[in-house]
Amino acid sequence: MADQEGSSPVTPPSLSPPPVELSKVQVQPYHHPAAGVGAIIHSTSMALSQLGPIRSVSMALKINQIEGFDCPSCAWTEAGQDRRETFEFCENGVKAVAAEATKRRVAPEFFRKWSVADLRARNDHWLEDQGRLTHPMHLAPGADHFAPISWEDAFALLGRELKALGSPHDAVFYTSGRTSNEAAFLYQLFARLLGTNNLPDCSNMCHESTSFGLQEQIGVGKGMVTLDDFELADAIFMIGHNPGTNHPRMLTTLANASKRGCRIVAVNPLRERGLERFAHPQHPMDMLHGGTAIAEMFLSVKIGGDVALLKGIMKEVFEAERRNPGQVIDLPFIRDHASGYDEFAAELDATSWDDVVASSGIDRETIRKAAEIYITSDRVIACWGMGVTQHRWGVANVQSIMNLLLLRGNIGRPGAGACPVRGHSNVQGDRTMGIFERPAAAFLDRLGQVFGFEPPREPGYSVVEAIKAMHEGKVGVFFAMGGNFPVASPDTDYTAEAMSRCRLTAYVATKLNRGHLTTGRESLILPCLGRTEIDEQAAGPQFVTVEDSMSIIHASHGVLKPGSPMLRSEPWIVAQLAKAALGASSTVDWDELVGDYDRIRERIAQTIPGFHDFNVRVRRPGGFMLINPAGERRFVTTTGKARFMTHPIPADARTPGRLLLATIRSHDQFNTTIYGFDDRYRGVYDARRVVFLNARDVARLGLVDRQVVDLIGEHRGESRVAPRFAVVAHDIPEGCAAAYYPETNPLIACDDVDPHSLTPSSKSVVVRIVPTTHPAESAAAV
Repeated sequence: MADQEGSSPVTPPSLSPPPVELSKVQVQPYHHPAAGVGAIIHSTSMALSQLGPIRSVSMALKINQIEGFDCPSCAWTEAGQDRRETFEFCENGVKAVAAEATKRRVAPEFFRKWSVADLRARNDHWLEDQGRLTHPMHLAPGADHFAPISWEDAFALLGRELKALGSPHDAVFYTSGRTSNEAAFLYQLFARLLGTNNLPDCSNMCHESTSFGLQEQIGVGKGMVTLDDFELADAIFMIGHNPGTNHPRMLTTLANASKRGCRIVAVNPLRERGLERFAHPQHPMDMLHGGTAIAEMFLSVKIGGDVALLKGIMKEVFEAERRNPGQVIDLPFIRDHASGYDEFAAELDATSWDDVVASSGIDRETIRKAAEIYITSDRVIACWGMGVTQHRWGVANVQSIMNLLLLRGNIGRPGAGACPVRGHSNVQGDRTMGIFERPAAAFLDRLGQVFGFEPPREPGYSVVEAIKAMHEGKVGVFFAMGGNFPVASPDTDYTAEAMSRCRLTAYVATKLNRGHLTTGRESLILPCLGRTEIDEQAAGPQFVTVEDSMSIIHASHGVLKPGSPMLRSEPWIVAQLAKAALGASSTVDWDELVGDYDRIRERIAQTIPGFHDFNVRVRRPGGFMLINPAGERRFVTTTGKARFMTHPIPADARTPGRLLLATIRSHDQFNTTIYGFDDRYRGVYDARRVVFLNARDVARLGLVDRQVVDLIGEHRGESRVAPRFAVVAHDIPEGCAAAYYPETNPLIACDDVDPHSLTPSSKSVVVRIVPTTHPAESAAAV
């Protein structure tokens, strides 16, 4: 067990943000295209305030360029060298780079001034806005201030604590999606040499339903389309994601498709502006003419209604096939490449239209029109995001999308296929490198052969399993490679209490965030280089590699002088951690590997299929694409074929008076990083604690617009409260609600997950909405 004598937990902090003044909430409907002049103004303002004019221009010319650095924001792919623009970035990419490359600093004097309690009282935006961390910091047992610590002493502490554990399984090693391939490979190698597969990562909380669902169904947990496919597709179905905020560079791809006549169907509870119209901020004539229309059809599906809607579209496909035998469904493809079709067809035929319409909230005629677009399009791409995956039925959502594509053979041919859109710049690469709590036996076999050891075979903890294990006192050391773990996780206060029961928590980070203030008995903050900074090792300046949403592996070169001489690279930090914990027992020469990242890539090439000649191919402009067997109609499944999967329409979990709430990003944030308090595409300014409701629900619940309310999450008889949100009437289906995370993460029960992928159901939280119990704001805020 991890708990040992003298390791009694500290009092857990509350991770609830400090009070805000809701009377300042402003709502001004936004009628302009996504991006356009507004994107230029806001990105320029952010860059100038953080970087200054000269540094801003220098950064702009290097973002997502061949000899530049990969944007630390979304994972949308870049165009080929011949089509890459001079400014290959979006508004939110500029915000992410400006936040990382800022001239502001958080030095030891900052921590001498601010106690941990004082810092917990500040809001998330303020914490991130203080600047770059410059020195390793240590919170001693019982201390109320972080204090400087040398790198040597920090690793000595980590080594002592890891060696003192009763079992390697008493340690947890978390990874965020911005970690490079090189760092991720070393990190998982170290954990397995230590003896554990406890490697939870941010994918557990977002696209795990995609990874699990596609792996089971087509044999690989990734998409299989490229930008070239978007130039060939006849139709694109956009399901459960908001590219205007979460991956804005995708809008250029969609606009180009729309201009050439590709038919785009958007499926989302909220009618997001980026799905309607886009004005390219680098093309003046496009902005002058009001931009480009994106979706020709918008289906405002109810939260939780995706399976029903997809079943309805597929029922129409079957009806069309009955009218035109052999002309609609690709029966030769199904015969040669798919299994489970007869069972799937029987289950679909038994599904009633009444259930389809009631669950989806879309009438049958509208579903028929959407199906007509699918049926009359020879080549179809389906894209999706976390609006599909973060449900108790997330895997069912993903596999229902794949069922639709399989019906007409829309996989393994140009212009067609599945395109899950990842939200973090290397979350897909981390998984490819082996960051996974349930690794395949073949991967472990190769890892053991290359490095001469027997890797552990016992499955490790996912994110929610790690939280529960910490809460039960089974974890002594929690180590996070980036991220904002306790704030990004569900059941916020439960997670904070769980982490307080660790002996040691350690965070590798570029900037201060609220998660660093959630500590065990003892805690470390270890400052690392960012993507924008030069990484100098023994062999000279190094570059790292990342994998985007389309399985392209490419290089990222830092260009800035590091923000502090005390910053270290993530691979170097992992190497020192391994040396401190493993000591002489390790047969790996960590200093050799980290001295020249080409040596890490050589080991990757020996271990992971598809990375042959890694060092040669990644130096080619634009890198290289990993082979996807499903993209070649080779399906590595239990049947050797793609599998039709049957799923019932999910039952409505709501009782009378309850709504289903989806947690969402504002336009002024990236994951848990808060850049500001405006969400201009949804017309909300100066506030984040707002809840979007249908106007009829506002009236039915006896509320008024801008009234301050409490959100009460309900799951298995337990209630969780997120207090003081202002009601905002919005274009959202009745019975549904939406509000920003991480403010709403306290509502999500830790065990409210998809039973297969264990992904938290952040997009379908059962809530009650009641007038606030706080007298000072019981009246309408405006």
